[in-house]
Amino acid sequence: MSRADIPHPIRGTQDLLGEAVRRHQAVTTAFAQVSRLYGFAPVAVPVIEQTAVFARSIGETTDVVSKEMYSFTDRGGDSITLRPEFTAGLARAFLSEGWQQFVPLKLATHGPVFRYERPQKGRYRQFHQIDAEIIGAAEPQADIELLAMADQLLRTLGIAGVTLELNTLGDQPTRDAWRAALVAHFAAHRDQLSEESLVRLEKNPLRILDSKDPRDRPVADSAPGIDGFLTDEAALFFETVTRGLDAAGVAWTRNARLVRGLDYYRHTAFEFVTDRLGAQGTVLAGGRYDGLIEALGGPATPGVGWAAGIERLAMLIDAPAAPGIDVAVVPMGAAGEAAAGGILAALRRAGLACDMAYKGNMKRRMQKADAAGARFAVILGEDELARGEAAVKRLDTGEQAAVPLDRLAEWVGLETRG
Repeated sequence: MSRADIPHPIRGTQDLLGEAVRRHQAVTTAFAQVSRLYGFAPVAVPVIEQTAVFARSIGETTDVVSKEMYSFTDRGGDSITLRPEFTAGLARAFLSEGWQQFVPLKLATHGPVFRYERPQKGRYRQFHQIDAEIIGAAEPQADIELLAMADQLLRTLGIAGVTLELNTLGDQPTRDAWRAALVAHFAAHRDQLSEESLVRLEKNPLRILDSKDPRDRPVADSAPGIDGFLTDEAALFFETVTRGLDAAGVAWTRNARLVRGLDYYRHTAFEFVTDRLGAQGTVLAGGRYDGLIEALGGPATPGVGWAAGIERLAMLIDAPAAPGIDVAVVPMGAAGEAAAGGILAALRRAGLACDMAYKGNMKRRMQKADAAGARFAVILGEDELARGEAAVKRLDTGEQAAVPLDRLAEWVGLETRG
């Protein structure tokens, strides 16, 4: 079979082995540890949802829904979508599973998500996210807690050079007044806007503020800021969040142009950004979405959350060391190979990580044991077995001892813990 006949992975997907897997596991392990410290409950939701869940929550006019979702009609005629993010599915579960009785609900989850976009550094069509949400808490303390948790996660992972950019989107009266002012401003400069921003002007005008098209920047940069439209209540909410972050030792900087285009977003919006990933500088982002549950047909329910790409975080951490094993079993001859299976089983039942070096001469087998990072080599030769023993060699010092087979697991266990 030629290489051309071998199936290849779908563009934008990846096969992970070795260090790549260890990096992913380091991120998810740290996330589990930190989320437990903050009292977040692990949760799992389906990879597939009704397409309407995302269309209604993310927005029909967004690029995610209009261009990037993997949607298909199943055999029952229903429109199904592979999840492009977690929040919508969690909100759907909150409504359909009766989770309202548990509010405020603090949820943590992770797994694959899917978006059809151009693959580039740190961005794939099947990628992985960690996600944290607090549903049912309207207080700014929920925003503070989530941001402190994100900051602690990055510290736990040893990721430096990341800046928390923070903004407020205000309450509904604030947002309505600011939106009207923005529409008037952009409409007065229609002839200077890009084609994409002209579409956004009709459907999603706030998104013009974060346009990357150089034609839009002069108009966006001169647009009115939100601070002139904040109600007293919205200003107090943002002040409470910033004071809480200061008290928690979480550094932040104001980015008054940081926006979320959909109408159900309120108050806090934030991104943790870095210059270490090129154009893909956002490593963790989120905000408050007090109108999302209503958009899905539920009662008015506040919510706030964030998500982070595991691939991007994994690129920013130091490479985790490959895990070693406790014991390499080295059988020599037919008698050694016959006894090896039972000895391996006994060692593993005793909680010892083991592997077997069963190819090549003695030197090659010992080299394999050393390469596996084993602390001990258990050598099973015919002479040792005839005496009911194994030769146990400590690979770091070269010391060797004869250990009775019926005490082997106990002896190695004590030496390993010692």
